[in-house]
Amino acid sequence: MKIILKEDVANLGYKDDVVEVKNGYGRNYLIPTGKAILATASAMKVHEENLRQRAHKIAKIKADAEAVAATLAGISLTIPAKVSETGTIYGSVSNIQIAEALETLGHKIDRKIISVKETVKQVGKYAATVRLHKEVSVEIPFEVISDAPVQEAAPAEAPAQEAQEEAPAAE
Repeated sequence: MKIILKEDVANLGYKDDVVEVKNGYGRNYLIPTGKAILATASAMKVHEENLRQRAHKIAKIKADAEAVAATLAGISLTIPAKVSETGTIYGSVSNIQIAEALETLGHKIDRKIISVKETVKQVGKYAATVRLHKEVSVEIPFEVISDAPVQEAAPAEAPAQEAQEEAPAAE
């Protein structure tokens, strides 16, 4: 069954794409939820005319997406998380935390267009993909670190104080 997508559908296609799907998927899910319409001959003619009239708008949207991608290209994020002694994160880091970290840097990015390939459950370096347009995406590296303060300074001071106390006694 051929359908015309009215909005982006994950793992299927983007808005205004003409795709082939199984009959049940199209009839029972995509068409009733308003995500697609049946690609009849008349619907295809209307669709092609609409695309022709919107060509300049589509080019502007792509140019805007490329401009945002250029601003995001040099960004590297550091995301603090609660971590156990073994380096395992309590919970996981998802696209929500990445979107919040980008917003603190002044980039308002919708969390729905951010994807992380692997599940982030350990401290380390990872990469997230921001899909700004069907032809424009940018990869943002991020590092997950512990949010607990480092407590190595206190034990280092104690031996130094003992050494100072022993030095006057030797004189």
